Amino acid sequence: MSEIKNRVASSPIVTIDLESFYEKGDRILFDLEPLLFQGLVVKEKEFRQQVKELDLSVYADKMVGIHCSVDAIIPTWALMLVAVRLREAAREVVIGDLKDLEIHLMAKALRQLDLEALRDKPVVVKGCSKLPVPDYAYGELVRLVLPVVKSLMFGEACSTVPVYKRPKVQGN
Repeated sequence: MSEIKNRVASSPIVTIDLESFYEKGDRILFDLEPLLFQGLVVKEKEFRQQVKELDLSVYADKMVGIHCSVDAIIPTWALMLVAVRLREAAREVVIGDLKDLEIHLMAKALRQLDLEALRDKPVVVKGCSKLPVPDYAYGELVRLVLPVVKSLMFGEACSTVPVYKRPKVQGN
C-alpha cells in the first residue's frame, strides 16, 4: 500500500488570509454634533472647552472614527483638535466613519506584510472570512504583491480563481 501524499501541504502555494490582518478590539464613532452650537456650527471658544472636558474613559484602548452626523461645515482644525484629544486615550483615531477606520486599520496591517516571503511564489488570497474585510484590502493587497508574486489566485487552495500570472520572459 502506497503512502497518501498531501499535495496541498507540500505545495509552494502561499495562502494569505486577510482576516488574519483584522485588528481585534472595539470600534466606536465620535460624533461632533453634540459639540456644535445649535447643532450647526463650531463656536471656537465653547468647542475647545467641550473638547477639553471630554470623558476620555469612554475611548480608552478603543479604535475611534471622528465624524459628524449632521450636515454642518466643520473646520479642519476642529477635527484635528478632537483627534489630538482622543489620542490621549484611544488606541487609534481616524477622521472619518467606521468604514474609513477599517480601511486605515487594514492599510496599517498590510504594511507589515513580508513581500520577500512571497517573491516568485504562487499566492492564494483566501476567499471566505467571518470578519468584515473591506474591499479596499483586496485592492491594496494586489498593489503590494503584484510586483513580486509568480501568480495570484482567489479562493481556497482546493478551488481557486486565477487573478494574475506573471508573463513569461521570452528568451533571445
